[in-house]
Amino acid sequence: MPRPVSDRIMTMRLPLSKGNFATIISVYAPTMTNPDENKETFYSQLASVLRGISRTEKLLLIGGFTARIGRNNDKWPLVMDKCGIGKCNSNGELLLALCFEFELIVTNTMFKQKDERKTTWMHPRSRHWHMIDFIITRCQDKMDVHSTRAMCGANCWTDHQMLRSKVPLRIRQKHNRQGTSKPTSSAQQN
Repeated sequence: MPRPVSDRIMTMRLPLSKGNFATIISVYAPTMTNPDENKETFYSQLASVLRGISRTEKLLLIGGFTARIGRNNDKWPLVMDKCGIGKCNSNGELLLALCFEFELIVTNTMFKQKDERKTTWMHPRSRHWHMIDFIITRCQDKMDVHSTRAMCGANCWTDHQMLRSKVPLRIRQKHNRQGTSKPTSSAQQN
């Protein structure tokens, strides 16, 4: 069941097979034009949520961070790979510092692909495309992520491209009283 933390952060904990769990955190970060105190509050709340998640759980941090992290992985080699784009901004520095603190990696930067498969938002004035939406996981689990890419042309009723990541998680089956299992959603039947 999704649990709201604030108007910008929501979590959902999923039971996985073999008694494990995965936590998905969905975020909508303050934009560059927001006051610094709003950004500090957001990152403080997000850090508090991350501290409350067991290190043994799978973690996916997903959302619109309105942050540009750039391509310079020399400064942040543990939290981003070599396939970033553009230049880093102040929101990007905040995001990368959070990732470093909690040993997280930005999966968008792990896969070599065309820029159009990395970028998720076009600036309305400059008409340049930027990577500002991310799917992030623990560094220890980065091998679980098989791909992360923008879905060009997906109509989501937003000015952002939909972002997709392939991560093989086996959600635990619910059992009815007779002892037979039944799928918890139609997606698990595939």
